Amino acid sequence: MIEKPDRRSFLKVAAATSALGAVKTSEASPAKGKLEFGAPEPFSFEALKETARRRIGEPYRPPTQPDPDITGKIDYEAWGKISYDTDYALFAGGAGRFPIEFFHLGMFFKKSVRVYAVEAGAAREVLYSPKYFNMPEDSIARKLSPGAGFAGFRIQEPTDGPLDWRKNDWVAFLGASYFRAIGELRQYGLSARGVALDTWVAGKSEEFPDFTNVYIGPETEDGLLLHLLLEGPSIVGAFRILGKRGKGVVMDVDCSLHLRGAFTRFGIAPLTSMFWFSETKKPTAVDWRPEVHDSDGLSMWTGRGERLWRPLNNPARVTASAFGDENPKGFGLMQRDRNFDHYLDGVFYDRRPSVWIEPKGDWGKGAVQLVEIPTDDEIHDNIVAMWVPEKPAVPGSSFEFSYRLHWLADEPDPTPLARCVATRLGNGGQPGRPRPKGVRKFMVEFLGGPLEKLPFGVKPEPVLWSSRGTFSYIFTEAVFDGVPGHWRAQFDLTVEGSDPVEMRLFLKSGDVVLSENWLYQYHPF
Repeated sequence: MIEKPDRRSFLKVAAATSALGAVKTSEASPAKGKLEFGAPEPFSFEALKETARRRIGEPYRPPTQPDPDITGKIDYEAWGKISYDTDYALFAGGAGRFPIEFFHLGMFFKKSVRVYAVEAGAAREVLYSPKYFNMPEDSIARKLSPGAGFAGFRIQEPTDGPLDWRKNDWVAFLGASYFRAIGELRQYGLSARGVALDTWVAGKSEEFPDFTNVYIGPETEDGLLLHLLLEGPSIVGAFRILGKRGKGVVMDVDCSLHLRGAFTRFGIAPLTSMFWFSETKKPTAVDWRPEVHDSDGLSMWTGRGERLWRPLNNPARVTASAFGDENPKGFGLMQRDRNFDHYLDGVFYDRRPSVWIEPKGDWGKGAVQLVEIPTDDEIHDNIVAMWVPEKPAVPGSSFEFSYRLHWLADEPDPTPLARCVATRLGNGGQPGRPRPKGVRKFMVEFLGGPLEKLPFGVKPEPVLWSSRGTFSYIFTEAVFDGVPGHWRAQFDLTVEGSDPVEMRLFLKSGDVVLSENWLYQYHPF
């Protein structure tokens, strides 16, 4: 789909493998001995940024792919039988709280990442050894060359926390520039990545740069500091990520990016998710579950203070939507539906994290862009949301961005207005009469905020707009579930042709706005 097709395979395998730890000291458990390290080198974020600036003028250095004939045979099944020996977790044997474990190379992750432990301003490379891993005696992975390297890493829960750190991790970096966190409800879901480069731009191929060098540590009181070097054929960048483990996971990100090439869609702070179907629209009997998605909508808080909610689509063809803004206050892919009965499976879609991007400083003019790609299964990530700056992304240009990633159950600063909680579509017209063609009925539900305080007998007024078509049969009513402040707006849309229709709706009472703005892209069918 949008990204490397192996990420979902990783989700399945990683769930069965042992967790990783965090970094603080160079010692592992005395039961198995110490990790092996290279010679110490001076390290700082400024030095890493200077490396990125220097490399932009040099030929591209692709990541090392050691022993491809061997890694190519470590398939899904073989890779799943390889787990990290927690006794070798970085920082597990000293004063550190967050041990680090490493992912092994394999068919789906052939590129080697160089990993360094940082302490007191010095970085030492963690040298690969097969003894760090539990694997079958006849595993072909044992034939890898010395110093082959790692595919990625993950950070374990604190050693002094309520969970067994050897079995629970809270952050994972694996594949290209992808990384994930478990959020507030202790469940992995959507991914973040360093940058998104020409995601589904006509006539161009998307570029997937890699985090090639990772510098782990030192620890903070409630988290861990990471530095990463990003490089692809057309870009070099330096990242500083301070991850904190609290109620959820919060990451403060600073990045410095330099371009060798030109990009039409240069995505900053990109999020990648999966949306197959929800209560809005589901093909008959395509699956036994009522809903399947990691995220159900894009939430935006504009620089002008407007709150927007865009339910996600699984369209018949690739679509890209742009929401122009200047100095946005935030945006993110949310999982608002937390009702287990709406999913009914054992992979806990009701617990998937919502991820909110909080810009730091002035981001200037640009647009939040949403790319939606058709999918017929949950194994594909088909949603990307990102900030695309107005400044041209051309060779020789540089970008500096800072932001905070919130991996939570909800937005960190939710709107005080009523929020959209469901979008439902059906045949238009009225019961008992022939249903007219080209007419679609919409039921849009709002909950909370000022709706809870409406006087008895007062109905909120729907304010509607569409890019084409006509509205009819418009009214609001309280949802008959006894929940205070739960209302729905109902209307029919009559439209001809198959081109998408952009729609907007909010509720008001007199001059008082009661709800956020519901935005929807309707694809007639």
